[in-house]
Amino acid sequence: MKQITAELLTIGDEILYGQIVDTNSQWMSVELTNIGVKIVRKTSVADKEEEILTAFAEAEKRADVILITGGLGPTSDDITKPCLAKYFNCDLAIHAEALAEVTEFFKSRGRALTEMNRQQAALPTACTKITNPVGTAPGMWFEKDNKVFMSMPGVPHEMKRMIAEQVIPRLKQKYELPVIYHKIIRTIGQGESFLAEKIANWEKALPAHIKLAYLPSLGEVKLRLTCFGNSLALLEQEAEVLTEKLRNIIGSSIYAYGEEPIEVAIGKLLKENGLTLSIAESCTGGNVSHMITSVPGSSEYFQGSIVPYSYDIKMSQLGVKEETLNQYGAVSEQTIREMAVLVRQKFNTSIGIATSGIAGPGGATPDKPVGTVWIAYADGERITTKKLQLSKERHLNIQLSSMAVLNLLRLGIKELTANVQKAVN
Repeated sequence: MKQITAELLTIGDEILYGQIVDTNSQWMSVELTNIGVKIVRKTSVADKEEEILTAFAEAEKRADVILITGGLGPTSDDITKPCLAKYFNCDLAIHAEALAEVTEFFKSRGRALTEMNRQQAALPTACTKITNPVGTAPGMWFEKDNKVFMSMPGVPHEMKRMIAEQVIPRLKQKYELPVIYHKIIRTIGQGESFLAEKIANWEKALPAHIKLAYLPSLGEVKLRLTCFGNSLALLEQEAEVLTEKLRNIIGSSIYAYGEEPIEVAIGKLLKENGLTLSIAESCTGGNVSHMITSVPGSSEYFQGSIVPYSYDIKMSQLGVKEETLNQYGAVSEQTIREMAVLVRQKFNTSIGIATSGIAGPGGATPDKPVGTVWIAYADGERITTKKLQLSKERHLNIQLSSMAVLNLLRLGIKELTANVQKAVN
């Protein structure tokens, strides 16, 4: 079965100037992938005839389906229709049905139809008119050498109705479409290059119809398996077999699947095991607590937190020993151990975690440069600490420290529950 490909063209200077964000392409990508059409390129084009015509010609060489949004308004800078007429070597003419629709649109709103609005019913004679049920600019469907050009308004709710109700059914009717299935495997605690090296043999053994992509972000790497075939059930089965093999290689780094972020995965672990959590965070300034409490139902396992930013608060409110701070400093293994233990005791929770570091840009010393962070985990059985050496960027250090301490928490819960299970057995 031939893979049907698509290119998405967004037309408008406002996109290139950064005055609006192109959310249309992201939404269309999801919808097309769901029906087995593979996106090969997304292009933004200025409101210039030469640029638009060149983009049409290049897209036609690359893709079977070219979806175009923008440039269909009634003003002089909206030139998509004339460009399409020129590209398909035809005239623009008033389309009777389109004129009736736009006339009724304005009449239903108690407004007069101006000549400028009337011109929205002028369409290239080579196109098939696609009704716009929620706007005044019709869509235009062209076919050429078994390829499809589809032009739609840039207004998101208008484009979405056309795609869902008319474009997708037409594409399904015109092409024999394969199934595309994505399996997302979320990992944490290891960098992209480390993972790539560790799973190299597994990746090389992937069948030709299954591709792997690395999607790194702050503190984690998502692995995406994209599977092409004729049966969704078979693809899902294949992906699960491959994922099981992957678990045998990097199982300790995998924390979830799909769109489940680390804070949701942590919440599930705590809830499933009847555990409670408290947090003492200095350099992260409450960010870890924010992540935890962003999950609905977190009150079932999260008891509270303290942000002991200064020495005085670390001592008076949390209970860190003055001699510990004086001898080792706030950013030290000795201090972070006390913070994790004390916050657990203060809030009477199963687990306490803590962060302390130099987020920057100031506060560094020769032996503790910006980006030096200590994190800790404490439960009733053990205390685990870890030193991080991060970046020079304050915001980045806060985010990376937050992810790192949540991963330390995840691993701690896993070990704690494993030990409990051993004791039961």
